[in-house]
Amino acid sequence: MTTIHINAVNKVFAGQGGDVVALKDINLQIASGEFICLLGPSGCGKSTLLNAIAGFSHPSSGQILADAKPITEPGPDRGMVFQEYALFPWMTIERNIAFGLEIAGRSPAQTKERVDMLLNMLGLQDFRARYPKDLSGGMRQRVAIARVLALDSPIMLMDEPFGALDALTRRNLQDELLKIWKVFGTTIVFVTHSIEESIYLADRTIVMTYRPGTIKRDVAITLERPRDPSDPEFNRIKRMLGEMVMEEQQRHHNAELLSSTAD
Repeated sequence: MTTIHINAVNKVFAGQGGDVVALKDINLQIASGEFICLLGPSGCGKSTLLNAIAGFSHPSSGQILADAKPITEPGPDRGMVFQEYALFPWMTIERNIAFGLEIAGRSPAQTKERVDMLLNMLGLQDFRARYPKDLSGGMRQRVAIARVLALDSPIMLMDEPFGALDALTRRNLQDELLKIWKVFGTTIVFVTHSIEESIYLADRTIVMTYRPGTIKRDVAITLERPRDPSDPEFNRIKRMLGEMVMEEQQRHHNAELLSSTAD
């Protein structure tokens, strides 16, 4: 069953130097429970597309559906995890996770049961009374993920959530995210600059072109999990995706050279 249906989506931003076409004719179907990575260089529209799926911005034309309903605004069916954590600094970890449940009108008993389960699942039980400032970046991101999972949103949107973390913490959180995905059956759309991360995580990697952002290639990653980055097939896919991304980076570089020359 298709959870997200993106149909002929275009996004144009008005600028002083003229309109900027951020997305052009994006067509993509994402099935329920799929793990999708959006991959490409800066300026290719990955985050713009993610924000449109979230309902934070609207396409200039075209339509995005979630479970056959047009997306016109943010909703509890689509949880968002940002790179910058977006936690409430004045709330404890427990209260941060419970906040959405309380707003949704869950009973205290239901809220406590759900929060306790997530604290245990994500290794946060010993930090429930701490504040975000007391935690490392990796722990804060665990809290941000737990806050989305608390509402049991069927769709999780993730905008480079591990981009600011060191390599070891990043891999640990990737593994935890895969476990969570398997347990909850969540549909995940994950923005990344990392080719290796996209292969390690995704069912499909969507390679996007530099502006205007279009879908250059939809690559199915059929390797069995857990995936080994030293595996020859893993590295074959990595080289293939790398060539695509490098081509788009070169286009970006050439565009900047032309722009500076024109100036």
